[in-house]
Amino acid sequence: MATYNEASFKVLRGLEPVRQRPGMYTNLESPNHIIAEVVDNACDEALAGHAKNIFVTAHADGSVSVKDDGRGIPVGIHKEEGRSVVEVAFTVLHSGGKFDKESDGAYKFAGGLHGVGVAVTNALSKQVEVTVFREGGQHELRFVDGVAEKPLAKVGTCPKNQTGTMVRAWPNPKYFDAPNVNLAQLELSLRSKAVLLPGVTITLNLEKTGETKSWTYPDGLRGYLAEALSEFELATPILLQEKFTRKGDTTGFAEGEGASWALTWSAEGNVVRESYVNLIPTPAGGTHEAGLRDGVFNAVKAFAEIHSLLPKGVKLVPEDVFSRASFVLSAKVLDPQFQGQTKEKLVSRDALRLVSSMIKDPLELWLNEHLEPAKKIVELAIQQAQARMRSAQKVEKKKGSSVAVLPGKLTDCSSSDPSRTELFLVEGDSAGGSAKQGRNKEFQAVLPLRGKVLNTFEVEKDRLFANNEIHDIAVAIGVDPHAPTDSVDLSGLRYNAILIMADADVDGSHISTLLLTLFYRHFYRVVEAGKIYIAQPPLFRIDVPAHGKKQASKIYALNEGEMTGILDRLRKEKIREGSWSISRFKGLGEMSPEQLWDTTLNPDTRRALCVKADSASFKATMSIFNMLMGKQEASTRRAWLEYHGNEVEADI
Repeated sequence: MATYNEASFKVLRGLEPVRQRPGMYTNLESPNHIIAEVVDNACDEALAGHAKNIFVTAHADGSVSVKDDGRGIPVGIHKEEGRSVVEVAFTVLHSGGKFDKESDGAYKFAGGLHGVGVAVTNALSKQVEVTVFREGGQHELRFVDGVAEKPLAKVGTCPKNQTGTMVRAWPNPKYFDAPNVNLAQLELSLRSKAVLLPGVTITLNLEKTGETKSWTYPDGLRGYLAEALSEFELATPILLQEKFTRKGDTTGFAEGEGASWALTWSAEGNVVRESYVNLIPTPAGGTHEAGLRDGVFNAVKAFAEIHSLLPKGVKLVPEDVFSRASFVLSAKVLDPQFQGQTKEKLVSRDALRLVSSMIKDPLELWLNEHLEPAKKIVELAIQQAQARMRSAQKVEKKKGSSVAVLPGKLTDCSSSDPSRTELFLVEGDSAGGSAKQGRNKEFQAVLPLRGKVLNTFEVEKDRLFANNEIHDIAVAIGVDPHAPTDSVDLSGLRYNAILIMADADVDGSHISTLLLTLFYRHFYRVVEAGKIYIAQPPLFRIDVPAHGKKQASKIYALNEGEMTGILDRLRKEKIREGSWSISRFKGLGEMSPEQLWDTTLNPDTRRALCVKADSASFKATMSIFNMLMGKQEASTRRAWLEYHGNEVEADI
């Protein structure tokens, strides 16, 4: 047995946490993301109005350099660190000039807010060279394996009006699946940055082929969307609008927050949907896209009702209005919160209300001023709604022939369209009651579970229905238990998503584990189809008082680590220490229906983990399940827990 004593504890300092767990900080498919961190810094200079040109060179030796004509990184000594600011930026996690959100801060709007950007680039590169042109001097610093060879040095002079930063990085191939930067992906990213930075020219030079590409979009978002949809006939002209909060506004948003968007509809062909937050691309969308959808839906729905355009019996839903819509959305959010360091999805709850409020009124005004294209938009939405309703009727007719009777505990939804509906498996009757009140009755169903579900790992599938809870789950979802090797028809699946919603404590985790065992062992094809999710209810709520132009707000934190980050942000916003209050949720039953909707039920603002099954690792996964859930594996479990126990952060 391995020794577990004081020497077992390791403290990772500097850039070592990144090298130990690189997947927590960046995308490991290719080095593109660590280069994007450098590009984002140059773009933030342009966004702040200090850079007009960005040059990116893919060198023949596999390195990439990024040069801008911005202000240049400050070259002086950092008071607290005792080293140059340049060295601090590339070697200290959670450092940078983007945390200061005061009106006179260096960056009021910026995408880099985790403070681990170029430090991660340095940590995962064999070598990084930084050149800064500032205050009439050329300053250079080189890192090898993340360590500065010597302090920042002035190596020459330059004209005082010449400023900027150049960073050249040689990614370390041992950290990435593909050793070289994906040039096609890099080119697409740079072109989209040019779209979002009017007046800025971005140039890509491919040293190996001698090819040079340059982008500047005088028409901005509209020109970009028109180019992307050039092969298809548009049903409406491309609408370009923007709206930002002005000084003295009483909406509760900070000055300058808002969005610009290009929007159109097409009757056929592909749709284009791209979104950005402070120039950071968000391919997985997030709350700003949800705000766009909400604002557009409410505007179109209001127009259709005012002009009596909806046929009898047709009720529009957001998917009807958006099914043929293409858009490019660029949001400016003062303090965006992303999901993960790769920033693929925005999770700031306020962004939904921000973007929705900015879009609804201008779009509704445009619709009433341009009746013909507006009626065409409504016509496309009605066609989609009618197709959806026909599809739902077919499903209902097929389902009617089934002899299974839905369980009495199930509070079903009104919609029978399996592409929209969701089922929440909720721990406890009290939480089930809150979920029933807080849910959207149209497409969300709730099945409360009493106590802990049976451990089904070693139960044969023909004996499962002897347990009432498992019987109710199987009947509710509309799929019979099956072995992982069985070929199963999932056309009877009644819900598009099945969400396990348990308390954020040890008992809740145990219930989630038992349900995951049930699904993986006896409903494998449902897991394989990506229909199983684990809801992520928050542990804490921080009530923040009104400050400045911002109204009082409630901020939810998933865990203690996230709460610490939120409190740090409040302190940086100069909110008086202790003026906020912190509440801890002992369980889902303590949440009001409104709180449960905001944090765990609302598809636009909730967090949920999708459970995925990989057939290639099926044997290894089943071996782990056997060790954890097998009745005869107690000694193996104990040895495993003793060995890995110090790795767990548990709230007991």
